[in-house]
Amino acid sequence: MTEAAVTGTGTPAFARLNSSIKRESRRATLRALSSTLLTFVLTIVAVGVLWVGALWVFNVSPYVGKGPVDVWNFLFTVPAAAANREQLFSQLWVTIGHSAVGFFAGLVVAVVVAAIFQLSKGAEHALMPLAMLLRSVPLVAMAPVIILIFGRDFATVAVIGGIVVLFPALVNIAFGLKSAPPQMNDLVSVYGGSSWTALRKVALPSALPSLLAAVRISVPGAITGALLAEWLAVGGGIGGAVGGYIAAAQFSALWTAVVFVTATALILYNIVQMLEAVVLARMGMADRA
Repeated sequence: MTEAAVTGTGTPAFARLNSSIKRESRRATLRALSSTLLTFVLTIVAVGVLWVGALWVFNVSPYVGKGPVDVWNFLFTVPAAAANREQLFSQLWVTIGHSAVGFFAGLVVAVVVAAIFQLSKGAEHALMPLAMLLRSVPLVAMAPVIILIFGRDFATVAVIGGIVVLFPALVNIAFGLKSAPPQMNDLVSVYGGSSWTALRKVALPSALPSLLAAVRISVPGAITGALLAEWLAVGGGIGGAVGGYIAAAQFSALWTAVVFVTATALILYNIVQMLEAVVLARMGMADRA
C-alpha cells in the first residue's frame, strides 16, 4: 500500500479539501488587498480635504499657504518646472536613503533586543525601564549629545533614525514574542528544547503579526528620523532644504517638499500594509493583525 493511500492524501476527498483551502486563501488575499487599497484611496482623499479645508478655515494668506493647484503649477506649469522637479526629487531620494538607514538600524536592534528580553527576564526587567526612560526624552534634546559623539556624519543618521524607529518597534515585537500559547512552549520544554529553540520554533512564528505591524509603523517613523537628522545634523535632503526655503520665502517649494514627504510616507506605509495583509491572509493569521 502506498504512503498516499495510507495517509489519505491521494483520495478525492483530500483533493477537494486542498482545493477548497486554496480557494479560501485566494479569497482572503483578495479581500485583504481590496480593503487596503480602499483605505489608501480614502486616506489620500481625507488628506487632500484636510489640506484645502485648513487653508480655508484658518484663512491662510495665499502668499504663504499653497494649495494643490499651486503645487501642481510649481511642478508642471511654471517656466522653471523641470528644474523644480529635478531639485525636489534629488532631495527626496537623499531623504529616502537616510530613512532606509534609520529603518534598518532601528528595526534590527529592536528584533535583537526583543529576542534578548524573551530569552532573559532579568535583562528585560533591567533594560526595559531604561528604554522607556530614553523614549521619554525629546530627540531634539538628545541631538547635541548624539552629534558630539558621532559627528555630523552617516553614523548620526543611523542613530537618530534608529532611535525614532527602535522604541515603538521594540514594544510591538516584545509583545508579539510573548503572545505564543504557553502550551507550545511547554511542549518544547518537555521534548528537551532550550529557550533558544522555543524562541525560533514558537515565539518568532507567533510574533509575525506584531513584527509586520512594527515594520509598518516604522516606515513613517524612519522618514521622520531622517528629516530630523538632516535638519539637526547632516543637512541635505528635504529636511536640510526646508530651513532654506523658509528663509528665502520659497513657499511653493516648501509646500511641495511637504507634499513629497507626506506622499512618500503614505505610499510606503500602504505598500507595507498590503504586504502585511497578503502574508497574514495566506498564513491564516489575518484575525491577529
